[in-house]
Amino acid sequence: MLLFSVLRATAGGLDFSLTLDAYREILLTGRWEVTVRTIRIAATVTLILLLVSFPFALWLAKGLKSPTIKVVIWTLLTAPFFLSDTARVVIWRPVLGLMGPVNSALIELGLTSRPLTWLLFSEPAVHFGLIGPYLPNMLWPIFLSITLIDDELIEASKDIGASPVQTLRHVILPLSLPGILAGIIFSFVPMLGDDVVSKIIGGQQVLMLGGAMLDLITALNYSVAAAMSTLVLILIAALQLVLIMLLRRIGGGASMIEGVRK
Repeated sequence: MLLFSVLRATAGGLDFSLTLDAYREILLTGRWEVTVRTIRIAATVTLILLLVSFPFALWLAKGLKSPTIKVVIWTLLTAPFFLSDTARVVIWRPVLGLMGPVNSALIELGLTSRPLTWLLFSEPAVHFGLIGPYLPNMLWPIFLSITLIDDELIEASKDIGASPVQTLRHVILPLSLPGILAGIIFSFVPMLGDDVVSKIIGGQQVLMLGGAMLDLITALNYSVAAAMSTLVLILIAALQLVLIMLLRRIGGGASMIEGVRK
């Protein structure tokens, strides 16, 4: 991929003289804006997923006592993966459309006098469309890390007079940090290459990296597509480096891996 990004594509094939034209084209044609937009959307959705997933995972791991309900919840979270990405996303088009149930409910409640056009083919719609497919990516690692926290540690915290907020801050949150970091990586990185949500829900209004690279490959512009892919790869490598450094700082997450082995 790196080699293709420094070669020049011609009508007769590839010119094997090394050049940085593909990277210059990314800067001069404004394609870098697609990269910035994708990173911004992926980071925002990842933050939303974290805020939603952590309390839900905490309740599922430590608060919910019924094994039957746990099985039902995990089945509901797993079942969508047996469907194609397109099937999971395309259902939101009639739901968020001008005549869909969301707009109809808003009008019936008197919250708006006419359908909201930005519910579909817009950045907010893309944000919403990414939350559902990537929720399990964030939820599973956090749930696993919280499950491996010994209940006796939580009880000991209560016994010495710690409030629920203090127990959460000083016991649960530090011990679940490896799962939180893993969930951030597992959610953020795949979103950088997602080309389904932006095309189906964003239409042609919100172009993201996955769709941009697919368009470049379709146009046989392999050099620029490889250059954009290389930039994404560098970003992913940087994120993984940060993850490794944080894990080493908090103890490496070895206890989490040992718990899975047991």
